[in-house]
Amino acid sequence: MPRILGVDPGSRATGFGVIEVVDHRCRYVASGCIRADGHAWPSRLRVIFDGLTDVIAEYRPDAAAVESVFMQRNADSALKLGQARGAALCALLTQSLAVHQYTPAQVKQAIVGHGRADKGQVQHMVKALLVLPSTPQADAADALACAICHHHVGQTVSRLAAARRRPALAGGAS
Repeated sequence: MPRILGVDPGSRATGFGVIEVVDHRCRYVASGCIRADGHAWPSRLRVIFDGLTDVIAEYRPDAAAVESVFMQRNADSALKLGQARGAALCALLTQSLAVHQYTPAQVKQAIVGHGRADKGQVQHMVKALLVLPSTPQADAADALACAICHHHVGQTVSRLAAARRRPALAGGAS
């Protein structure tokens, strides 16, 4: 049963979500937020790093899926988000996890069906797909969505590889 850790990096709150794949279906394991607000800036990066290291130690994922940074209108915000994402990536890589990256549009497309979905739509679909009793908070839902997206991409790649290995049907087009 592979476990996938999804991460939604943020400078104030970094969402995480852990799913397990059982018989090609996603099963909820855990989710939450690592809260870094209230700390001086360099300390926030340490909180993110340590928090994700603890999550990895507790849930032992086999792979990680991280949402990539989208361009912000405010350059200072974009830089801080990039640094928070760097702290998250370092935590994942120091624990020898395979890291896969997806754009926000790719994640939304995989979960909701279109790349311009809003946070409420993502939360709703994550709740439905994982059969959760309540709606997860936004950052945790984004992280769970990233993990689910990684699973869906992996299934698609496996199907394509299997299709390429099958011999062409007799009399079919070449």
